[in-house]
Amino acid sequence: MTALLGRAVHVTVPATSANLGPGFDSLGLALALHDELEVRVREQPGATVEVRGIGEGEVPTDGSNLIVRSIAHAFAWAGQPLPGLDLVAHNRILHGRGLGSSGAAIVSGVMAAKGLLEGVVDLSANDLLRIATEMEGHPDNVAPALFGGLTIAWTGPEGPGHTKLNVHPGVSPLVCSPGYAVSTELARSLQPLTVPHADAAFNVSRSALLIAALTQSPHLLHAATEDRLHQGYRASAMPETARLVLALREQGHAAVVSGAGPSLLVLCSSPAERLAAAAIVEAESDTPWQKLMPAVDVKGATVMPHRVDPDSPESSPVSRSAAVQVPR
Repeated sequence: MTALLGRAVHVTVPATSANLGPGFDSLGLALALHDELEVRVREQPGATVEVRGIGEGEVPTDGSNLIVRSIAHAFAWAGQPLPGLDLVAHNRILHGRGLGSSGAAIVSGVMAAKGLLEGVVDLSANDLLRIATEMEGHPDNVAPALFGGLTIAWTGPEGPGHTKLNVHPGVSPLVCSPGYAVSTELARSLQPLTVPHADAAFNVSRSALLIAALTQSPHLLHAATEDRLHQGYRASAMPETARLVLALREQGHAAVVSGAGPSLLVLCSSPAERLAAAAIVEAESDTPWQKLMPAVDVKGATVMPHRVDPDSPESSPVSRSAAVQVPR
């Protein structure tokens, strides 16, 4: 722990949208809306967290904070003692809206651990995915947060795996979020334990088509985002989301529930279509919806290690290295 004194990192992690309609628990897309995190090693044990932005005054600011627990898990995984930590979290990703906020928090912690342990323990891309998945429970949000772009994630006998694909430059995401949250646990509880064989086969075909649509043929996005596995079962937990998704789809837009909701994601094939879809949401919604038009994030999480003067209360770096991007 003494060797780490004076170390600090700056982490940036994108929001994500999982499922993308038919790709339940396997497909995820990174969005250019970012949480940022500053972590500094201190001499005193324990951890303190300052939250700025989303979640300020709401999320824990001690060792029970999800980011702190993620850092601790990564240090334990690497066989290293956890030093004292000061954290400042700059949050822009809405909580409880289906935009991967918990996955982003976990990835922030894992990436912070990677940066703090630089030169002590080398955490590979596979290590980072495994550690983050152990915290999150499944890899569909943490994979795009770590690696950026469109990811296909799975879990096998050797643990979680992923592959990253480049999204067609014409794809223009629209994210619409209501002013209320829906629990992921509630949304998942509405899923049946079994589904009809015809519905499973339907989603297999649409998931395969969605890969082609997102990477090569955006004009196929509407057909490719049809789903029979989860969105219909969860509609009762977010009726306005379900109604808006249906209204958008009836007018030819590739609208889906983002993650577990209640945000919706529209995968548009051009900026003009995105504006048209946003206008439909404005006209059809009964309550205010925040409308965001982020690009697809292609970089994923980054960490910038630097050193600070351990005797100074300021966190300005003494020396700084280039940002470290996760190896793909």
